[in-house]
Amino acid sequence: MAMRTAIPALIGIGACVLSPVSGPFIPAAHAQSVDWQRVDETLGRKPAVSDDVHRYGFPRTDLAVTLDGVTIRPALALGGWVAFKPAHGGAMVMGDLVLLETEINPVMAKMIASGLEITAVHNHLLRASPATFYMHVAGHGDPVKLASAIHDALAESKTPLTVPVAANPPLAVDLDTAKLDQIIGVKGQANGGVYQYNVKRRDPITQDGMPLTPVGAMGVAIGINFQPTGGGKAAITGDFVLTSDEVNPVIVALRTHGIEVTALHSHMLDEQPRLFFMHFWANDDAVKLAEGLRAALDKTASMKS
Repeated sequence: MAMRTAIPALIGIGACVLSPVSGPFIPAAHAQSVDWQRVDETLGRKPAVSDDVHRYGFPRTDLAVTLDGVTIRPALALGGWVAFKPAHGGAMVMGDLVLLETEINPVMAKMIASGLEITAVHNHLLRASPATFYMHVAGHGDPVKLASAIHDALAESKTPLTVPVAANPPLAVDLDTAKLDQIIGVKGQANGGVYQYNVKRRDPITQDGMPLTPVGAMGVAIGINFQPTGGGKAAITGDFVLTSDEVNPVIVALRTHGIEVTALHSHMLDEQPRLFFMHFWANDDAVKLAEGLRAALDKTASMKS
């Protein structure tokens, strides 16, 4: 615990937060008065907004990553993000940044110097070339200060800090998405040539006493992505959000259906209940894979539409 209390005052835990900008504790009544325009300007992009959560995407459009002969689109597995939620003392932020091996320590050093917490560093994929790693970060304090710290840390990598130009026309998703929706049990959406699902958990999840659900934007929804690879096939990846008793039933369900489990780890430090994140990969008939994913979802406390 001593290691965490040594982190500069930009980060606070619980109701009493000290911020280098705002000074002493800010009551909860002031938590909603976030200047989102300044946060947008600092990060150089507009967010996706879900309830009171503002989520900013940092896709690694600069990378050409291949895995088992598949060129991975950013929306499949290279979509870094940070999400802000109003809280006591300003805002809490959580994020998942996509980095090359050589970028990890420079970005981490900058994050630590700015008072941000590193909550995990790990792989999500196996055999990818170049190898990509995922740094999970957290912070609590003045939202503009947090945004500036994140921007400056990402500048230590080659993560594009200007908004990439969207494909025109948008990349097609050549899959039977209606059939996939029926099997998965929720409605997906196309994004950058990838068909994506966010499957929310039924149980409430908190971080430092702050609710992270039911909104999935804070990284606690099960994420499933399908990228067409031709002939009705798709590459799939994503992560299951699991309690400890769900981990091995989901592993068995995935492996039984020919889906590779590529990583199992934590993303956060103080969430309740304790959660584990399981990443997966396969490239096969999309409907067959959806049925395998549904079998795994049936082992979890997840919602259907």
